[in-house]
Amino acid sequence: MTAIQMVDLRTQYEQIKPEVNQAIQQVINNTAFINGPDVKAFSEELAAFTGAKFVIPCANGTDALQIAMMALDFKPGQEVIVPTFTYVATVEVIALLGLKPKFVDVLPDTYELDPTQLAKAIGPKVVGIVPVHLYGQCSDMEYLLEFAQKHNLKIIEDTAQAIGAIYTFSDGRKAQAGTMGDVGTTSFFPSKNLGCYGDGGAMFTNDPILAERLRMIANHGQKKKYYHDSIGVNSRLDTLQAAILRVKLKHLSRYSESRNEVADRYDEAFLNHPHIKTPKRATNSTHVFHQYTIQVEGASREELKEHLQNKGVPSMVYYPVPLHLQNAYLEFGYHVGDFPVAESLCKKVLSLPIHTEMKKEEQTYIIETIKSFFSK
Repeated sequence: MTAIQMVDLRTQYEQIKPEVNQAIQQVINNTAFINGPDVKAFSEELAAFTGAKFVIPCANGTDALQIAMMALDFKPGQEVIVPTFTYVATVEVIALLGLKPKFVDVLPDTYELDPTQLAKAIGPKVVGIVPVHLYGQCSDMEYLLEFAQKHNLKIIEDTAQAIGAIYTFSDGRKAQAGTMGDVGTTSFFPSKNLGCYGDGGAMFTNDPILAERLRMIANHGQKKKYYHDSIGVNSRLDTLQAAILRVKLKHLSRYSESRNEVADRYDEAFLNHPHIKTPKRATNSTHVFHQYTIQVEGASREELKEHLQNKGVPSMVYYPVPLHLQNAYLEFGYHVGDFPVAESLCKKVLSLPIHTEMKKEEQTYIIETIKSFFSK
């Protein structure tokens, strides 16, 4: 058996190698490396896939969040509600823009933002909410949208881990992650479900005026070359990356199915296990399993992680410290005990290998290795 990977990008590439190589060679032949035709084509194809009216590519997922906040005209000193259990980029851009994060706790089983915490976070300076569709499924968008409308707030969906997940509203209407709020953002980091071979990102919106503003800010604040209407940034998706993403987008639904098959086998293997809590699947969202994240109960996560490593099984802790307790964000005045669910999760969560090309024998070995730790 070959070495087990958290994400096996090499095998995934080998499966689509002719398509990818042809796409790359075509870009090189055309020498349109910046804003080439593949960038526009990819944005149109991703819009068709997601149902978003407008897709604006950019350089990475962090830029997407920052540009979204700039386009929504968030001002220094204003506040943005954000879960404390997520990757740092979500709050990083809030701080960079002179805004203040208003942290909220998350649900203990789906890991998504806890809607019941919003009322405590609301205040006169709050202008927006950034729900993070963590690990691959949607937050409770129906509740969030109603809350935002009631309090005149903007919603930026962080969809970096959940592209392709489908949310179902109580009336039966369906929408993809990233297409329900004012702006959706995503990352095409190589390990993402839809990943390129470098950095990349995109923004989604259904508002034509907002789409134009997002596009303008991402391009130095200009609609027409050398005529700058606003302060902007330089954030482009390379044509080479767009060409690769066009190929991989065709396979995204299959990738999601493969990840769900892996997750199903993990679920079955650890059903009713006394020391392993498997991730709950939300009733109103499909799951694309960017990560398969268990909670280790009544045992040492670090010892299990070391056991796995010694047996050749990688694992990762996403995330070891909640954002409100990170040194960079202590200035905002939060303390230990403020968000007990997130603080508890950071001590228990462990993400297991999951990817589109995982072999059953590899997963069987992973499962048996985990079980052997608890039978010692």
